[in-house]
Amino acid sequence: MIIAHDLGTTGNKASLHHDDGRLVASVTVPYPARFADGGIAEQNPQDWWDAVVAATRDLLARTATAPADVAGLVVSGQMMGAVLLDAEGHPARPAIIWADTRSGAQQRELEQALGAEHAYRVLGHRLNPTYSVEKIMWVRDNEPDVWARVRRVCVAKDFIVLRLTGRLATDRSDASGTNAYDQQAGTWSAEVLQAARLDPALFPEILESTAIAGTLTDAAAEALGLPASVQVVMGGGDGPLAAVGSGIVAPEDGAYVCLGTSSWISFAADAPLHDPGMRTFTFNNVVPGSFVPTATMQAGGASVQWIAEALSPDPSQPETGRLTAEAADDIDTEDLYFLPYLLGERAPLWDPHARGAFVGIGRHHTRAHLTRAVLEGVAFNLLTCIQAFRESGAVIDRIDAVGGGAQSDAWLAILADVWGVPVRRRTIVEEANSLGAAVTAAAGLGLADFSAARALSEVTAEFTPDTARHAVYAERHGRFADAYTALAPWFAGRMS
Repeated sequence: MIIAHDLGTTGNKASLHHDDGRLVASVTVPYPARFADGGIAEQNPQDWWDAVVAATRDLLARTATAPADVAGLVVSGQMMGAVLLDAEGHPARPAIIWADTRSGAQQRELEQALGAEHAYRVLGHRLNPTYSVEKIMWVRDNEPDVWARVRRVCVAKDFIVLRLTGRLATDRSDASGTNAYDQQAGTWSAEVLQAARLDPALFPEILESTAIAGTLTDAAAEALGLPASVQVVMGGGDGPLAAVGSGIVAPEDGAYVCLGTSSWISFAADAPLHDPGMRTFTFNNVVPGSFVPTATMQAGGASVQWIAEALSPDPSQPETGRLTAEAADDIDTEDLYFLPYLLGERAPLWDPHARGAFVGIGRHHTRAHLTRAVLEGVAFNLLTCIQAFRESGAVIDRIDAVGGGAQSDAWLAILADVWGVPVRRRTIVEEANSLGAAVTAAAGLGLADFSAARALSEVTAEFTPDTARHAVYAERHGRFADAYTALAPWFAGRMS
């Protein structure tokens, strides 16, 4: 048996799998995140570890699995954050997670030293405050007392692997999400780190995602209730692992959308895909030697969660299902738009100053109109990303949907109509990350290969676009883009 852990923004999902990756059961343990004005987004790494321990023990108990039956453990994690460690390997401060956008000055420093387009060609990503290197530089420049204690840096999944095995390492997928990895050379970029004024010794060794990082330390084995002989496979970043979990392991497998807290469009490729407008980016895949062109927006599912909390009588129990069902009842938003930039934006805008906004509200608009405008706003933003991929030569003629938002018929129907391509729900929905991690572990342990992922989920529903509605949405997409263009100077002025 294999246990996979998926460290998300809102909690850790632990899942038990057969040796070929098939899912047996899963358990989620939530933990908090701190979001504050000024672009702050942080979490306590100890909360991640406590959740891994609790979820492992709960999973074993619920499934009556004998600890001796567990042969391997693997970790998927949120990407692009920064965990700063002291000499003992303990966090020197709270982790700065992917959504944090404080490091604009550090982005500008790198752009001046490297050139934005040159950096994009080296890294496969544009320079931006959402990446690890800019966050690390921010701590150095703003928290000298903390920085004096920092000896190593890593991302979320790597911290858990360190706690499990005592070995600090990363994999190529997570390394490629740091803005410090030379995608062609396959190493940390000496050029970028010199420009960032960071010692290369801060960064961990790089392993393949399928590599065995080690076995459990005695302390980790005791905490988890597992034998010390359990082998820990390195694993990878949640985006590339979700692709594998969605059955996307080669270019012929098509594209998928993950409708999680953040949302993204992605597919497998044999080489990085460079967009002339630098709107999209490319991760290294967990499948060795391949790549995952991706466009990630900051607040996809998070926008839907926000509107549900705002419109529900009890925000702690948001009526998401009921609200989205109301929004599905042949409602025309009548030129009402929602800009889904609650946390700034990555793809396609790359504007940390952007903020959410309703544009065009009239007295006649109801909460159903507001909810539908949010669903459409996320769809419009992702349509711009799809168009960027197509302009770079990618063929996207259908999209499979995973993540919590994929449970909504209303949203998937809207996505199909806005995008003009069939959108298909897969059986895994919320388990794509952990399923991809389990397949990666099975490959690392020699129990299966990545092609096994294609058989581990199936399509349960398909939403085909309505030609007339798509034509209307095609026109409104332009209005949506115009609304951001008009407001962008105001967003920027707010931060000056």
